[in-house]
Amino acid sequence: MSEKELLALLVLQYTPHLGDGSIKRLIQKFGSAQEVLLQKKSTLLAIDGIGEHKLSAFGKEEYYAFAKAELEYMSNDGIHAVSYLQDEYPLRLKHCIDSPVILFSRGKINWNNPRILSIVGTRKITTYGEDFIKKFIAEIAPLNPLIISGFAYGVDITTHKACIAHGLQNVGVLAHGLNQIYPKVHARYVNEVERNGGFVTDFWSSSTFVHTNFLQRNRIIAGLSEATIVIESAAKGGSLVTAEFANGYNREVFAVPGRTNDKQSIGCNNLIKQSRAHLLTNAADIVYMLNWKLEEKTKPVIQKQLFVELTDDEKLVWRFLSNNGKELLDSIALHCKMPTFKVASVLLQMELKGVVRPLPGKLFEII
Repeated sequence: MSEKELLALLVLQYTPHLGDGSIKRLIQKFGSAQEVLLQKKSTLLAIDGIGEHKLSAFGKEEYYAFAKAELEYMSNDGIHAVSYLQDEYPLRLKHCIDSPVILFSRGKINWNNPRILSIVGTRKITTYGEDFIKKFIAEIAPLNPLIISGFAYGVDITTHKACIAHGLQNVGVLAHGLNQIYPKVHARYVNEVERNGGFVTDFWSSSTFVHTNFLQRNRIIAGLSEATIVIESAAKGGSLVTAEFANGYNREVFAVPGRTNDKQSIGCNNLIKQSRAHLLTNAADIVYMLNWKLEEKTKPVIQKQLFVELTDDEKLVWRFLSNNGKELLDSIALHCKMPTFKVASVLLQMELKGVVRPLPGKLFEII
């Protein structure tokens, strides 16, 4: 994207009453942001969905000064901007009708990773939630997914810290410009995140930070990923809004169940009860539901040996597969007298140890 086109996009974005949808409609009609700004107001009013109110502030000269100031700030602070028309714009987000026309980012982010998960939840995380996140990230790490979260208190920062500990690329979606960090106490983790991931936002550096920004931010968290995971949530909260966005985008939603009398599990339990989220107990559930496969480059290099250390459950599954050859997941669960979700977890761990491999059709066999 040329600097002139980016400047024109910023001018349109700064224009009051012109939202992302209207800007996209105008660009679709005239081919570029620069061309839109060259049009007469009467010409624009002839377009469906573009009324007098949306164009009430169109074309004011001072907007160019604000856009140039933002462009200069981006250049000086190493901020990258990508428009929804560019190939490098995150593909899944591009498919969302309300995706931002410009996404600002800083860091080293690989949007080509085929496995992208969003993890959200309460700011008042419990030990149960913390333990689950640490265990989940440790289990999912061999598949090298990109993890999205909001860099806020509680579930968000616990997720980012766990990703840093396991070398997973992680991205914080911010509810303000890239010129600040909220909460300020999390500034200590910024450099570590940017070394293997980064931050994104659709807010300018000059944008006023208000708490309602979080709702706008949540659509990006849901739109970037293949699936959204809610770790803990009260009966109401921003993470439930993110889950609602994800459902609206036809993305998968997972929720971690909790005890019925735990305040921070009410939201998750309701999502599961109302069939708005899959029940999530461990990383194997993600692998199973999303049909993820371990690629050769992600598999640990383990030579086949006679004395691989197996747990009792793994030994039970190994003996069954040794005697019966290729078997379906459900069949293994039935004959080993274990729940399907538990067998899926056991098989994932055995696959990581190099003793079983998945086959098409949810079949598994001994290596």
